[in-house]
Amino acid sequence: MKKRTAFLGAFLSLVSLGQPLIMGPVVAFTTAASMLSFPESATATKRQRFYFNRAFQKALIGDYSGAITDYSKALEIDPKDALAFYNRGIAKDNLEDYSGAISDYSKALEIDPTYVNAYINRGIAKSDLGNHSGAISDYTKAIDIKPGQPGAYYNRAIAKADLEDHTGAISDYSKAIEINPSYVNAYYNRGICKAALNDHSGAISDYSKAIEIEPSYANAYINRGLLKSQEFNDFFGAIADYNEAIKIDPQDALPYYNRGIAKSDLDDHSGSISDFSKAIEINPKYVNAYYNRGVAKSDLNDHTGAIADYSKALEINPKYINAYYNRGIAKADLEDYSGAIADYNQVLAINPNYVSAYINRGLIYAEELADHTGAIADYSKALEINPENAIAYYNRGIAKSDLEDYSGAISDYSKALEINPKYVNAYINRGLIKDEKLIDHTGAIADYSKALEIDPENALAYFNRGLAKGNLDDMRGACSDWRKSASLGDKDAVEFVKMDCD
Repeated sequence: MKKRTAFLGAFLSLVSLGQPLIMGPVVAFTTAASMLSFPESATATKRQRFYFNRAFQKALIGDYSGAITDYSKALEIDPKDALAFYNRGIAKDNLEDYSGAISDYSKALEIDPTYVNAYINRGIAKSDLGNHSGAISDYTKAIDIKPGQPGAYYNRAIAKADLEDHTGAISDYSKAIEINPSYVNAYYNRGICKAALNDHSGAISDYSKAIEIEPSYANAYINRGLLKSQEFNDFFGAIADYNEAIKIDPQDALPYYNRGIAKSDLDDHSGSISDFSKAIEINPKYVNAYYNRGVAKSDLNDHTGAIADYSKALEINPKYINAYYNRGIAKADLEDYSGAIADYNQVLAINPNYVSAYINRGLIYAEELADHTGAIADYSKALEINPENAIAYYNRGIAKSDLEDYSGAISDYSKALEINPKYVNAYINRGLIKDEKLIDHTGAIADYSKALEIDPENALAYFNRGLAKGNLDDMRGACSDWRKSASLGDKDAVEFVKMDCD
């Protein structure tokens, strides 16, 4: 009995590509230069400003702990100095003491309720703590006080985007751009929000504007390339953008990685391997680069090399489920079936609902270990998870046929065809059982004919239909089908023509 089975391939699409990076909020650090002159007669004021100015100088050189100490001394002398609270808040912010920073910004606002930058910085600190709604409230207050400040709109947009209000974020980025038409990060981030709303052309337009304003904006090239590749299949355009990003920053692994994926999409697997290798050279822990290099090696039939890369990915991330799955495929290609089963077992230990792992393990049980019962159990488990999986029905039909459960096999082939009416091999295998086991030659001919309606160049369907016609003593029809099969390269058909069609 001639059969066709389906061994599922590696899923390159399972790896996420380089993701857009939102620029961080702008922290407004107000200087204290205006406080450097003070009345000589006021001793307390002189001491307060000494501590204040020394704190400011410490902050400038990154000594934030020292700055906090001096701002605190200045505040002991003058507890109503809003600027000292504000600058101490910035120092705490830089030490990631966001709660302490919020407290200081709030104190500055108690003293001066119109302190716009204190609202902005308190909003930033709130966002850093995940309180994006609170941040939006602070940015809105800053805008109410000073509507012409683009940074407040920009930061409010970031907070809205963090809450997945991309439409609201776009509105705020647009307002920031209206105030400052050269606000490059606003264009860039607006592009990210447009992409999130599937406005891919609009996103590309914004990335292009960011590049026009700042030609060295590497991330804008990367994100624009990503959209060209993922959404428009413009792989050459994507590669051109990644090339520009690499020129700007040759030590950034991401554009090499993304370029490698674009090359794979163009079937330039050797080129993709070169790019993934460069990404790994820059970042030896780049787990997805090892994984995708393994996929590319598999595409070049270097299954040993692929296994090495999947293994390296698993060394970095022992829970990398797709690496186990693809390594299992590579091991099966090298006829290491026990190793393949071990990898599929790992996949299912991590995710018991991984349908393809059940199907591939079942295929090894059936085709290599002759464990058709075990194969049926795996296919049945796959169908329990996904009852619409035509391949699982098809493969289970083959396993049932091998156990001589022909009615069960026909039922599974029929189910596969109900799900996928163009499943040529299911028609062929169902026809084969009808012809050879159920002596339903007419039904078999109908199935082979349906297969040929879908695939008119299928040599096996012609050959098998010839057999069924022969079983009905239609030798003229049989010879016609065998001759067609022979013309399509079927060697068995050539012999049948020689023997029976003189």
